[in-house]
Amino acid sequence: MIPDMSPPTAPSPRILLDAPRIDRILRRMAHEILEKNQGPKDLYLVGVLEGGDLLARRLKDLIVSFEGVEPPVGAVDVTLYRDDLSGRGGPVPFLRQSHLPIPVDGRKILLVDDVLFTGRTVRAAMDFLIDFGRPSRIMLAVLVDRGHRELPIRADFVGKNLPTARDEKVEVDLTPGTEAVYLTRSEPSGVPHDQ
Repeated sequence: MIPDMSPPTAPSPRILLDAPRIDRILRRMAHEILEKNQGPKDLYLVGVLEGGDLLARRLKDLIVSFEGVEPPVGAVDVTLYRDDLSGRGGPVPFLRQSHLPIPVDGRKILLVDDVLFTGRTVRAAMDFLIDFGRPSRIMLAVLVDRGHRELPIRADFVGKNLPTARDEKVEVDLTPGTEAVYLTRSEPSGVPHDQ
């Protein structure tokens, strides 16, 4: 018998959250956000591109359905604000269009991201926002908190705490029809990163 010399196949992704659970989580989060802020007044949702941007728009739609008021929604690309960019090597990073439709000064900013991991993406997003003005407050909402923080950052609103190993990766797909949160094994890269 000839031994099998083919490389081992990676285990298939495991679904952690399906579309109905994501919908229920976002509804609960929207209610918590409104309760903690005593309504939508001065609330400004800012999503971290790309997953956070989609979540911010979903939360905005829920707030509109609950309150009849549409808070402004922006999006930020924090690539050039990351402190680990120089250590990544490789090609020049792809930059996406940030968009802040109104000034951040005096606003209660709700920073939205899909996965909270090391905290470095959130720190970069706060640096970005402060370069553009002085919000009255910055809060953080995440769909998934997977632990392994490297910076003292904590989310104000968490959809689901999902303990993970460092070599695992949490992937969020918000495409209608295939919406889910998956757990996979990450490829070894040597450079820790937020997702």
